Amino acid sequence: MDFVLNLLSDEISRVEAQFREDLTSRVPLIRKVGEYVLACGGKRVRPMLLLLSARLAGYQGDAHIGLASVVEFIHTATLLHDDVVDSAVLRRGQDSANAVWGNEASVLVGDFLFAKSFSIMVRAGNLKVLQTLSDATTQMAEGEVLQLISTSDLELDEARYIEVVQNKTAVLLSAASRCGAILGDCSPDEEEALAAYGMDLGIAFQFMDDALDYVADQGDFGKECGHDLLEGKVTLPLIFTLGRCSDEERARVAAIVENDDLPAEDLRYVVALINSYGGIDYTRERASRLIDSAKKHLEHFAPSPAREALARLADYVVSRNK
Repeated sequence: MDFVLNLLSDEISRVEAQFREDLTSRVPLIRKVGEYVLACGGKRVRPMLLLLSARLAGYQGDAHIGLASVVEFIHTATLLHDDVVDSAVLRRGQDSANAVWGNEASVLVGDFLFAKSFSIMVRAGNLKVLQTLSDATTQMAEGEVLQLISTSDLELDEARYIEVVQNKTAVLLSAASRCGAILGDCSPDEEEALAAYGMDLGIAFQFMDDALDYVADQGDFGKECGHDLLEGKVTLPLIFTLGRCSDEERARVAAIVENDDLPAEDLRYVVALINSYGGIDYTRERASRLIDSAKKHLEHFAPSPAREALARLADYVVSRNK
């Protein structure tokens, strides 16, 4: 990531300043909660995608700074809402906003961030960008509901799970990449290539999160090991395992998933079962294939530092431990 961060250092600083400006409100609690969540060590992958895509497309203006702030605001709003839905107590290794200020404040500040995002988009004055980000936000809400109705569903297969991931997570990364292409007035083929890059990257990013949830150190990953399982989320490592395990093993997993608690013994059982059937390795291998596909989309563009940075950002996704 050093190459990427060095290339974007000035622009990232401007985006961070834009965050603070856009959090201006007459209500002090909005700024307090917003700044707390934004300062919790997010990777800023979505703003980076927009900035790098705009650079790759040859964009010369300043609108990409405000829009990079927008995509992080949208992402942050979904995190605030997600943590309430999931009753999360940790976010990126710190107390979640709902644990500090309560569910009501988290939901309402999330609503403010969504509303502020659309205000900034309108101010940017690019109808195609507005359409792209509004469509993405709609799909993200659909993805949240798809995930909700899939809770504890052991019949969830990989194809349906990818649909959830595309809508809930990957669509915003794809939209961020597309917005950079739109700002730079790319050809339709180049625009679609950058959008496809972002989609593949986004799915791979979620697959790595799925794997890390079962194996990462809590201090590194920023949430409890097995948190997805506790919430009844059936993710790719478990989906792969359930397609190969015995009926007896499947029945025990079903009982664990339906339980409101997750004793350490049950978590160890599921992790051992997933490892015995290669669920973690499969998930990482699927993520690696998606990253290869993402980088192929970059071949629509001539070699440049921005293209190299996008390729390295993709490689980071499958090498990270948090």
